[in-house]
Amino acid sequence: MAAVRPASGSTPVPPLARAAGLELAPFRGVRYSARTAADLAQLTCPPYDVIDERQQVALEAADPHNVVRLILPRGDRSGPRAGYQRAARTLRSWLADGILSTDPVPCLYVYRMRYDGSAVAGLIGAVGLRQPETGVVLPHEDTWPGPVRQRRELIAATQANLEPIYLVSDGPAGAASRAVTATTSEPPIVGLRAEDGTTHEMWSIADPAILAEIAADLAPRRALIADGHHRYAAYLEYQAARRADGAGPGHWDYGLALLVDANAFGAQVQAFHRVVIGLTFDEALRRSAGAFDIAEITGGERSAMAMLADAGAVGPAFVVTDGSRWRLLTQPRADLLDRTLPARHTPTWQTLDAVILQHGLIEATWHLAVTEDTVRYVADLGAALALARHRDGLAVLMNPTPLEKVLAVASTGERMPQKSTLFAPKPRTGLVMRTYGGAGSGGRPADR
Repeated sequence: MAAVRPASGSTPVPPLARAAGLELAPFRGVRYSARTAADLAQLTCPPYDVIDERQQVALEAADPHNVVRLILPRGDRSGPRAGYQRAARTLRSWLADGILSTDPVPCLYVYRMRYDGSAVAGLIGAVGLRQPETGVVLPHEDTWPGPVRQRRELIAATQANLEPIYLVSDGPAGAASRAVTATTSEPPIVGLRAEDGTTHEMWSIADPAILAEIAADLAPRRALIADGHHRYAAYLEYQAARRADGAGPGHWDYGLALLVDANAFGAQVQAFHRVVIGLTFDEALRRSAGAFDIAEITGGERSAMAMLADAGAVGPAFVVTDGSRWRLLTQPRADLLDRTLPARHTPTWQTLDAVILQHGLIEATWHLAVTEDTVRYVADLGAALALARHRDGLAVLMNPTPLEKVLAVASTGERMPQKSTLFAPKPRTGLVMRTYGGAGSGGRPADR
């Protein structure tokens, strides 16, 4: 981001190469035909990566047309891609039956989330895909191959982007911000109140003059991927697959995204907790002795989270628990960090809790390889504790990463470990979707 600078004393990093600038193109949105906010609340859902099995069952029961059936389709024994094919059939059926309908003209959609007296507003459109090394769309986290493959196969089967990734753009407020402010002064075209108390509202912009002003404003900017790293990687992989098949420019050159101006960014950064499979609480403490200071916590969950926050104000801190016993780990030894954290990274990256947790604690101290089988990422504290008990493992609770550190890491082209951040509130899935149309005028997303 333009205003972000590496931390004092960090190693200078050459500016990233720039290619074609930031692009957010209008498209013909696919939306539910429901008329009431109550209907939309039952038909939409949170993003796929924060829905556990219990929540999925509840969403499926809420309405037979809940969008969770598209983003997390149930498979069967007919083959590994059965779930994706089911999602494709379901999407086609809902379009044919009028459950979903396609807007008549290409639009950008203004989207606003309200929560706890605050609000986040931005634009939903089709973002032009850019490789990370161009410095236009900046990731800040690593990804796992499994979730990327799953999202890519869902795109290939449905020929659709079913939920937006979350981007934050840099630079001073301009035409895009003015358009958002002006549009939100009018009544929204849809709105709902979700089960967590957040409200979600959406408007559309189809005026060619305003769309042109927004495009010119965004072109010199760049954007941080706040949420949706696996989906963005899936966009790029699907684009590469189409190009390898000999396809020219097309709808695969864009992906659905919510873009929020950094100056108006009011979201909170929360923590993704870890559940470690295959390591007992007692063995984890035994291996941690001498590498970290270890303090017993009495009083349960509330005391643990309070002590974690207090300790995190002065340095790296983690709570390790099996759900009944709790320990606070602080003060990682300097020799541990010196031998486990790559020196090529900036000091900002080396001081991140998520980095020290993965490289210093899980890998170097507990001697575990971080894989999709050994570490699970759970946003909800209660769900993390339940999973640890169910799998005879342990939960590692974290403090959230400050937004300024996220931006600083992204600005240098560095990556944090997978699921280091959780931005809240999250966009509601199902308010608007993007399907791929025919060849049209050069395959631009405005065709459909």
